[in-house]
Amino acid sequence: MLIVSLGSTEGLRTADAELHDALRRAGANAAIVSSRRPEPMRTLMLTDLAWAWAARRTARRVIAGLQDSPPRAIIYSSTTAALLWRRPGAIRFDATAAGNRPGRHGLWQRPLERRRLGQAPLLLPWSVGGLREAPPAARRGDRALVVPVPVAPSGPPPPERDIAAITYAANPAKKGLDHVLAAWRGVRDELPEGAPRELVVAGASERALRAAGMELGREPGVHVVGSLPAKDYRALVRRARVFVSAPRREDYGIAQLEALADGCLLVSTPAPGPYAALPIARTLDPRLVSEDLEAALRAALLDPPGDYAERAREALALFSREAVDRLVADELLARLLGDTPR
Repeated sequence: MLIVSLGSTEGLRTADAELHDALRRAGANAAIVSSRRPEPMRTLMLTDLAWAWAARRTARRVIAGLQDSPPRAIIYSSTTAALLWRRPGAIRFDATAAGNRPGRHGLWQRPLERRRLGQAPLLLPWSVGGLREAPPAARRGDRALVVPVPVAPSGPPPPERDIAAITYAANPAKKGLDHVLAAWRGVRDELPEGAPRELVVAGASERALRAAGMELGREPGVHVVGSLPAKDYRALVRRARVFVSAPRREDYGIAQLEALADGCLLVSTPAPGPYAALPIARTLDPRLVSEDLEAALRAALLDPPGDYAERAREALALFSREAVDRLVADELLARLLGDTPR
């Protein structure tokens, strides 16, 4: 089996690696091929075109080299990777261009995406919300299987959580970092003496933030750590009391799910998109999901629910690696090989 990986973000790379490993544990001979990163483009339309061509070239080269033993199944990781395919395959996606490429940003992607989703033998959305964004015609019949990206605690929690809040701000405008900062500034001085008083901003460097119009180098109570290796980033998450997020749209929200797995309270705006952690957060404590992000952050830091982390672990059971492994072994493998029970 061949996974054609776009790999344009850390989240996509993580998801592809997890699926590859789950297929291997299920007994499949699976391989990942990664597209070469194209040169930066000025618009989303051109960016998607460059990535689609990169995926096409990569898949064509690898499949040509496997003529004596061609892959029995191909999985295109993202609808972008599938747009210019030479050979149809399953499409795995967190979100669709129909959802995250509105208006002029997706003029050519959306119609071609509808065609590819209709042609694919199998759709593998990360979430039910992602599947809802696919065209109704593509969702008919037994053509879709939701396969989440597994999440797990990254390690034992420290004896004391010494960071008040953390946020992930790669693409700070989309992640709503301006709203996060405004909420933090409103709450910071209300924190009791001796309590942690630091907001950690991860995923974007000070230079990238300056380019987005945010000068945080001397902001009191804000520590910008930039882009970190996953191990170091998750170590910071384990130290944080709250993960705070205000995305303008969330295509899945792996960072929020990881934060829940590591025992953070999740404070978030009710962002549009197939935001997998949002219904979980609402169930755990509805006060912490609000357009009034400052009030939600205040409640999390000054009046936290005592059993939140334990209930979060229970809510994440379907996202465990064991649960995803069972799904891959019991259902996905048969569907990829064309032996789908009806």
